[in-house]
Amino acid sequence: MGRWRPPQGPSTALVTREGFERLKAELDELWRVRRPEVVKALAAAAAEGDRSENAEYTYRKKQLGEIDRRVRYLAKRIEVLKVVEGRPSDPDAVFFGAWVTLEREDDGTQATYRIVGPDEIDAARGWISIDSPLARAALKKRVDEEFEAPLPAGPTRFIVVAVRYEA
Repeated sequence: MGRWRPPQGPSTALVTREGFERLKAELDELWRVRRPEVVKALAAAAAEGDRSENAEYTYRKKQLGEIDRRVRYLAKRIEVLKVVEGRPSDPDAVFFGAWVTLEREDDGTQATYRIVGPDEIDAARGWISIDSPLARAALKKRVDEEFEAPLPAGPTRFIVVAVRYEA
């Protein structure tokens, strides 16, 4: 029995210029470099004879399917993405692309996040999706404003400590 999950709503089609270029580079790498390598290895594995007991053939076929699936996704996604460049008209408020430093009210810990599109999130770098509950709650807030975000551990209150945009 599988785990049923309700379908997710459409993700925001915003991306930074760096994120857009990274996605295009990934598509190009997959299509021009990785896929031809896998096709060549698949052909070599197929030439070895009986395919029903050929683990290399099965692996390469699966690998080719994964590459093709990612290529299809990236090709469709890149068409609908909107690149957001420059600073917003109100650089003192939290919007897409902002680096925002937040302080938890309960324990005073601070963390800095960058609000980016869902295609470029990276927890290690502190990049969170604009679709995340924390980013949604922080949008349009200014320095010293308080807000509450519905986090998995329960509602948590934050204070905006700093907002900046890179040029």
